[in-house]
Amino acid sequence: MHRKWTRKSSLFAVSVAALAATPCLSAELQDLHLNFQPRTLDEQSRIDRAIAPPQDFTTLQRFEDLPAGAATVRARSDEDAFSQPSANLAFEQELDFKVGNGLFKKIWVSAPSSTLASDGLGPLYNARSCQRCHIKDGRGHTPNGPDDNAISMFLRISTPGDAKDGFAEIEDYIATRPEPNYGSQMQDLALPGHPAEYRLDITYQETSVTLSDGETVNLRHPTYRAADLGYGPLHPDAMLSPRVAPQMIGLGLLEAIPVQDLLANVDPDDADGDGISGRPNIVWSVEYNQPMLGRFGHKAGMPTIMDQSAAAFAGDIGISSPLYPAGHGDCTPAQVDCVEAPHGDGDTREFEVDQIGMDLVAFYSRNLAVPARRGANDPQVLRGKQVFHETGCASCHAPAFVTHRMQDRPEHSFQLIWPYTDLLLHDMGEGLSDNRPEARATGREWRTPPLWGIGLTQQVSGHTQFLHDARARSLLEAVLWHGGEAQAARDTVVSMPKPDRDALIRFLESL
Repeated sequence: MHRKWTRKSSLFAVSVAALAATPCLSAELQDLHLNFQPRTLDEQSRIDRAIAPPQDFTTLQRFEDLPAGAATVRARSDEDAFSQPSANLAFEQELDFKVGNGLFKKIWVSAPSSTLASDGLGPLYNARSCQRCHIKDGRGHTPNGPDDNAISMFLRISTPGDAKDGFAEIEDYIATRPEPNYGSQMQDLALPGHPAEYRLDITYQETSVTLSDGETVNLRHPTYRAADLGYGPLHPDAMLSPRVAPQMIGLGLLEAIPVQDLLANVDPDDADGDGISGRPNIVWSVEYNQPMLGRFGHKAGMPTIMDQSAAAFAGDIGISSPLYPAGHGDCTPAQVDCVEAPHGDGDTREFEVDQIGMDLVAFYSRNLAVPARRGANDPQVLRGKQVFHETGCASCHAPAFVTHRMQDRPEHSFQLIWPYTDLLLHDMGEGLSDNRPEARATGREWRTPPLWGIGLTQQVSGHTQFLHDARARSLLEAVLWHGGEAQAARDTVVSMPKPDRDALIRFLESL
């Protein structure tokens, strides 16, 4: 029997130290995906000291320049900075990483094909490989003009649901259902003989923000349209949400943060009065067939890397797997030709990518390393860190955690990490709202994105586009889009002296 997760769980009344001494994290939310050892009270005391807020901003905190702990790698100066394996990966595991990388880059082809291990693409899809969206394992981008395709960007789509579309085990779950003609995700590419679902059309209107010294910054307000629809009109209640592929580094470490450490930051009623009321997204795990804490995706809609990877294979490429066995991917019953087209499953693999392949892709995704900080000791960077904390940015972008102690994943085990995220949902205001819910996340709520590696975006991805839809063209623009719970921090950035604002941006660039 599944236990209903409720916001008023007794878990939040229990101290982290008490939870650490308890073999089971909670009766409701557990780290089912991890084989870990419970912390001792002595370990918890050491952890509390290690991640305590800084008191001295004239020097680095201990190990702060190693954001991924022992898994941190040297920061390369080329576009492959995000494509390195964890520094503490055992030699025997490097082959798994490389084979996983090969599958991540694999170009899938249509079925039937003489290359049985690579057929099954589509028939409708957004990309022919994982790497095509997560270019160089980095951040995606918007189309470069009206003649460019939307590789690395797509529209999620759904319509409002009712009780039968939700999960009774999850309180406050906002039920949705796939759009009847277009499913859960719109694909702008298709195999020959099949029309693509749409073309992503984006228009922008710019407004200006005046900063304290008279400098102005232009913000672009996007409008999204699903143009050239291939399968009839959208449902009148269709809800669309643009998504850009996020960077891939450090995912295994985020997956290894104890659930109780993340829930310790939950404050739905803003009991501490800081204006921040982070909430967890509780989602249904296809892998474990029960509710789990959402960690991945722009709205924390996926609980594990395996869940995320299998869903991406199905939705982005049209590839079946043990978790998503439909060979036609996201095609709907209304798309008869797509459903009945030849697919690549049914051979010795059974699925288009089998469990061995999924394990290798998940291993690769878990072990893309976080590069070391650059210039972290610079006085301007240290001043920017102080501004970051004093402005309240650390209330959502929680600097540090220590991962679970695990024997079967030593590369992620008991690492002091600095991802600058709480992985929780926050109301970001009407300006960033997509008006589309996802599990418990409302249309105004987004997961706090990790900031590690953000200063290498230009180097790796060739642009500086940020936020869930890449509307921000710089880190400063991204900050100025913050609203809702972050409105006060955003207004402080606008009004602060320019040297402090420059120091804040320099600090972010050092991460």
